[in-house]
Amino acid sequence: MEKIYQSLAHEVHALQDAGVDGLLFCNEHDLPYSTSVGVEGAAAMAAVIGRLHADIRLPFGVDLLWDARSAIAVARATGASFVREVFTGVYESDMGLFAPDFGEIAAYRHAIGADDVAIFANITPESSRSVSNRPVADRAKGAVYMGVDVLLISGPAAGAELELSDLSEAKAAVGNFPVLANTGVKDTNVASMLAVADGAIIGTSLKEGGSTWTRVDPERAARMVELFKVQREVTAS
Repeated sequence: MEKIYQSLAHEVHALQDAGVDGLLFCNEHDLPYSTSVGVEGAAAMAAVIGRLHADIRLPFGVDLLWDARSAIAVARATGASFVREVFTGVYESDMGLFAPDFGEIAAYRHAIGADDVAIFANITPESSRSVSNRPVADRAKGAVYMGVDVLLISGPAAGAELELSDLSEAKAAVGNFPVLANTGVKDTNVASMLAVADGAIIGTSLKEGGSTWTRVDPERAARMVELFKVQREVTAS
């Protein structure tokens, strides 16, 4: 736990000093993934966020792959603003058949007093494919109708560039509803991504060497923040 804490303390300070808008705590290194993380995973994440709480100056979210209930519980316990998970659809995935029950999950969120925890819903989840093969537009409209707060579009894996056509299709389907690019945003494509998306969740390209498994590189993070500022000014004009 001490090693985890020290690693996250570096990430939190590096990202906040770079000027990012928010933070996301995720158990990305917790391989192999499962659709249920267990109480020990949730307890560990809650403990380390609690220890870091005095240092966190920004809104933050929680992602416990691929366990939406646990993510919501940790978010409620730690004061997180949002959770990032898969909430709708049925998928054939590297973790087996995956079919989240959003009705049950939403009821659980209400039961534990977490209605103010926003639902960031990944509708093209990594390491999987939709069993129904419904168009992205239909999945986007369906998730919005079901009551999610933000839509996320992903590529095939963490750090992998998403299909711009998927992003465009989702955004066109839901209009002003927020849609974020969830994987593969980097300095060479940030302009094209933000020309469509309302924002992005970025991890891999902020790391040393552009690797998902290394530490945040302060220079890479600061460079991405500057690129976002430029693109926002372009969009505003």
